[in-house]
Amino acid sequence: MNQALLPARPDLIAARKAWLDKLAGERRLAANTVEAYERDTRQFLHFLADHQGGAPGLKQVADLKPMDLRAFLTRRRAQGVGTRTLGRNLAAVRSFLRYLEKEGLANAAAATAMRAPRQPKSLPKPLTAGDAVRTVDVDEQLNDQPWIRARNAAVLTLLYGCGLRIGEALALDGGDLRDPSARSIAVTGKGGKTRMVPLLPVVFEAVDAYRDLCPYDLSAGTPLFRGARGGALQPAVLQRDMRRLRGALGLPDTATPHALRHSFATHLLGSGGDLRTIQELLGHASLSTTQVYTGVDAERLLEAWRAAHPRA
Repeated sequence: MNQALLPARPDLIAARKAWLDKLAGERRLAANTVEAYERDTRQFLHFLADHQGGAPGLKQVADLKPMDLRAFLTRRRAQGVGTRTLGRNLAAVRSFLRYLEKEGLANAAAATAMRAPRQPKSLPKPLTAGDAVRTVDVDEQLNDQPWIRARNAAVLTLLYGCGLRIGEALALDGGDLRDPSARSIAVTGKGGKTRMVPLLPVVFEAVDAYRDLCPYDLSAGTPLFRGARGGALQPAVLQRDMRRLRGALGLPDTATPHALRHSFATHLLGSGGDLRTIQELLGHASLSTTQVYTGVDAERLLEAWRAAHPRA
């Protein structure tokens, strides 16, 4: 980005460049996040130049009021920008103003006083029980090599049968899931928190079938699930295979590996499971995260009512 093309005075252009360099260097933010913040603040400076009738400098930014930021978000919304992007727009401007405040160049009070746009709740898209069972069936898997079909079925069974995240399943050790009498397994999830997850016999059956066919050594201390060349299985490989599988089964694009975890929770709730227990099984830090499944279940009940009730 050519800084000279920005509709801003040299002091503000220099401060913005220093902020972006700090984001990319010291904080080690992802490149796409820095790029998005660059774009967001560039759009903000174009807005300010129009809003204030001239190229803004540090003095103009230091004098910003909440109404100026509201006007920016209103302009962006009028341009067809969605709520999530508006939230990121505001986050970028806030980050820039807070940087200026720390440098003694501006006051971030206007940005701090602004509330971020309310984000829509995105409900999980669970599979039906029948589709979930088809997805984890080894005979439905698409690969020329029997051991890879068994591997995929075993991993997907862990997602649907235990509610594991992909990373949690792929982190299992070769020494795990060897005792068919075990009733549960310790799983380390987000934040390094460990939880106990109950095990179904079908999980052992799927993993044992995979062990019997896998050409690599699956002893303790090595990854349980392997890629075609023997290395640890990568999430992207499983996601790719799932895309092929859902195409073959005629399932929607929402049928992802993670959707099996959603299906685990939704089907438990629909069968009478309580939210606190499901929260523990999923490893959610907050009950509010788990409560989204009540909306999913209510939505599915409403759909069934509409389809079946004669007066609907």
